[in-house]
Amino acid sequence: MSFSVADVKKLREETGAGMMDCKKALDAAKGNYEEAKEIVRQKGLARAEKKADRETKEGYIASYVHATGKTASLVEILCETDFVARNEEFQAMAKGLAMQVVAMSPETVEELLAQDYIKNPEMTVEDVVKGLSGKIGEKFVVSRFTRYAVGE
Repeated sequence: MSFSVADVKKLREETGAGMMDCKKALDAAKGNYEEAKEIVRQKGLARAEKKADRETKEGYIASYVHATGKTASLVEILCETDFVARNEEFQAMAKGLAMQVVAMSPETVEELLAQDYIKNPEMTVEDVVKGLSGKIGEKFVVSRFTRYAVGE
């Protein structure tokens, strides 16, 4: 074993994955932290893909108003249960997507999902949504959004 319990704990805190998933990822990566982090991320994306046929009847509408007060957005994200809709991490992701809409002005949901995420340009918006979906264990759907700008 070329990693410590602290490494497992750090990976768990950073990714939200289970202890055993983190340990297995570090084992597979032979102790390479960044490689293990990618393994955990890929596993979360695979979990999200498995949930693609589930029904989403609950959700959350996030809003964001830019500091100037001249642009704003609303984003609707659907999930499977009201329990997840009230989850702080889910709501924070939705707020981040509302901020993304104000900053990047996408025209469609597909365009939004394909954009680099403004809070982490190494990931797309779709990666962020699928990553949290895999972590929480429910299907998420970015259903719709609207952007407002004064004078438009």
